[in-house]
Amino acid sequence: MAIIYTVHPDTPQIRRIEKIKNDLQDGAVMLYPTDTVYAIGCNLNVKSAVERVRRLKQLSNDKPLTFLCSSLSNIAQYARVNDTAYRIMKRLIPGPYTFLLPATKLVPRIVMSPKRKTSGIRVPEHPVCQTLLQALGNPIISTSAHLPDEDGETPTVGLEKAKLFDALDGLVDIIVDNGLEPGFQVSTILDFTGSEPVIVRQGLGWEAAKTWALPVSQ
Repeated sequence: MAIIYTVHPDTPQIRRIEKIKNDLQDGAVMLYPTDTVYAIGCNLNVKSAVERVRRLKQLSNDKPLTFLCSSLSNIAQYARVNDTAYRIMKRLIPGPYTFLLPATKLVPRIVMSPKRKTSGIRVPEHPVCQTLLQALGNPIISTSAHLPDEDGETPTVGLEKAKLFDALDGLVDIIVDNGLEPGFQVSTILDFTGSEPVIVRQGLGWEAAKTWALPVSQ
């Protein structure tokens, strides 16, 4: 059974955050709230934990994993950010946006797209995520807690928190509960790897992204 850590949604208790941080450093996989949906995550730098996340999500190694960074300057350590991307990202973060960017050598191969050498990176506007990122000192994997079943469908979509926790209790080591029901809207994805920035998925906040004249991928 997973260890459940109950934390305050706005001012997470430091002692509990420290315990979660220690578990992540030891390779734990967690279920935790973000500013979009509940996510499955782990320490970016623990290969065995990242491999477990891939198995849970049934993701092949050619599918990149999104991870959370604490700030725009933190993103610059893990991705190459050109002037256009920087200006747009500065306007949008923190918030419900995933940015596809060329990865630097700090991104483990098991996380990035092996062919394109790109990563999906987010800076969440969420007290629990930000407190965890500050405590850990490096990025956290963040992939939605929507798990496929044998038919390829996602039975955990739209579940109430208690049912979501029950569904994943035996699959993760840690469950972080901030007392709120999970969100169900995904992030907006902006691709900065081409000649022009493109919105490739419309999710939360996409109207704000559109105001910066980003074409929407068809």
